[in-house]
Amino acid sequence: MTDLQAIFITLRKEMSVYQPPFQSKTDNERWYDLYSIKEVEIQGRKRKEVWFAGIIIQKDYVGFYYMPVYAEPERKTLFKPELLKLLKGKSCFYIKKLDDELLKQIKQALAEGFEMFKQRGWV
Repeated sequence: MTDLQAIFITLRKEMSVYQPPFQSKTDNERWYDLYSIKEVEIQGRKRKEVWFAGIIIQKDYVGFYYMPVYAEPERKTLFKPELLKLLKGKSCFYIKKLDDELLKQIKQALAEGFEMFKQRGWV
């Protein structure tokens, strides 16, 4: 699948499984995000929310922002090469094509990230 809107819709469906307990601040045809609305302390700073993941349609790709990898950079060693090669920067994956294998890896990353958030008490 290379149609960006179709990729977005597919990823949004997979992410929405986690709503609730996560909430969305932005949910439209180009942008969808998930937050944990819970007061927590991270590295000595109090926060009222913790961002979990988001997707946004850009010009040539769908940006998949995945915050568990930002919180634990070593988490990216768990990714298979197909997903890891799409990582640009610390937490954004550029999704230009989506096949069954890549979708499976994204679903697994979401599930593992959700478990990490639960273990840390962020959700």
